[in-house]
Amino acid sequence: MCLLSRELTHAALSLLLLLSFAGLSHAQQAPNPANARILIMPRKLVTGERATLAVLDVNGRLTPDVNVAFSYGEKVKTDATGRAMFVAPLNPGTIQAGIEGRSGRVTSTILTPLNVPSALEVVTLAPRMASVTDRFELTGHGFCGDADANHVAIAGRAGLVLASSPASLAVLPPADLNPGPAEVKVSCGAKNANPFSIVFVSLELEASNASLAPGERRSLGVRVHGSTAKITLEARNLSTKTTELVGGNVVRATSSGGAENLATFELVGKKRGNFTLSIRLIAPLSTPRP
Repeated sequence: MCLLSRELTHAALSLLLLLSFAGLSHAQQAPNPANARILIMPRKLVTGERATLAVLDVNGRLTPDVNVAFSYGEKVKTDATGRAMFVAPLNPGTIQAGIEGRSGRVTSTILTPLNVPSALEVVTLAPRMASVTDRFELTGHGFCGDADANHVAIAGRAGLVLASSPASLAVLPPADLNPGPAEVKVSCGAKNANPFSIVFVSLELEASNASLAPGERRSLGVRVHGSTAKITLEARNLSTKTTELVGGNVVRATSSGGAENLATFELVGKKRGNFTLSIRLIAPLSTPRP
C-alpha cells in the first residue's frame, strides 16, 4: 500500500481506492482485529460443502483473529492469512454473516449440488471490466472451497483468491498489473476453465490536498486509465462528521468515456478534520468472452 501524506491512501489490497487527509503516515503495523471493516463472502455456496471467507480492515489489509458470526448460529475466526474456512449449511436458501461487533451483514445464497456440477470447472459469469486494485467476482461451478486450492492467472501472473466456494470466487488481481485487456485462466486441481478476457482499469484521483474548510465545496475527479468506455464508480463517505458527499453518503457517477475518461464527485466541508472516501468500480457480471 502506498501512503501519501495529506493526499491519498491507495490501498493495493483493498477493494477500495481511498482518499484520506490524515497527516503524516507512520510505519505500518499488523492489522488490528478491532479495525476489521469488510467481510468478503462467496456470493453462492453449496449445501454441505466447504467455503472460504476473508476479512479486511479499513485500509484493505487481510485481518487475522476476527470473529465472524453466521445467521444460523455458528462462528469462525480468521487465521493468520485473514481468511477462514467454514462449511455451508445442509439446507438450501440464504444465510447472512457479519463481523462480530459490527452492524453490516453479507448475504449468500446456498445451492444444492444438483445446481452446481463438480466434474468440470466452468466460469459462467464474470465482469467485462475490473479494477487493478480491487477484487472481482466469478460465478460458475467446479471451483475449490479452499481458497488456496484455486489458481487464477491474470496476464500470466497469479491473483489472490480471497473467498471461494464450489460456485463462486472473489479474486484480487496481482500487484502492479498494467491497465488494459488481460487473459484470465482459472483452475482447481486438474480442472481448468476456458480462458476469458477482462479489461482492467486503474483509477487516479485528482483533487487538491489543501484542507477543506467548513462550508467549502470542492470537486474530486477520478481519472480512468485502461479503457475509453464509460464506467460507473461508487463513492462512499467514511467520514460523515467532517465531510458531506453531495448526493448522500453513497453516490454513483458515470465517467465521461473517451480519451480523458473522468468521473466527478462533489464534497462539502462540515468541520475541519481528517476525512476518507472510498471509491470503487461497479461492474455487472455477464457471460465471459475469450
